[in-house]
Amino acid sequence: MRTFNIKVNGVSYAVEVEEVGSTAAPAAAAAPTAAPAPAAAPAPAPAAGAGDPIKAPMQGTIVKVNVGVGDAVKKGDVVCLLEAMKMENEIFAPRDGKVTGVLCKQGDAVKIDDVLITIQ
Repeated sequence: MRTFNIKVNGVSYAVEVEEVGSTAAPAAAAAPTAAPAPAAAPAPAPAAGAGDPIKAPMQGTIVKVNVGVGDAVKKGDVVCLLEAMKMENEIFAPRDGKVTGVLCKQGDAVKIDDVLITIQ
């Protein structure tokens, strides 16, 4: 099960998507959306003890990184912006914590499930 935060007309919605076999089926959705493609290969894991990963939900380019190592974040804070298909997608902190690693920078091309930020 993967959770995506989607903003429609300024209102944020949490959408959970369940992977079934090689296809993904939405568990709950506010509006019809295309299901994300399954991951081709997992990204390398961050160093042991580095914290919980925040992964790229889709392939794209990092437009902006809003946090640095040591920053405190709250659940729902925008940690970075990812451009995909000419749209900017906000990447949210899944929980409160402290940033323990920033593994991307502006201009980086990322693949689905690449680790962008770690929090603890």
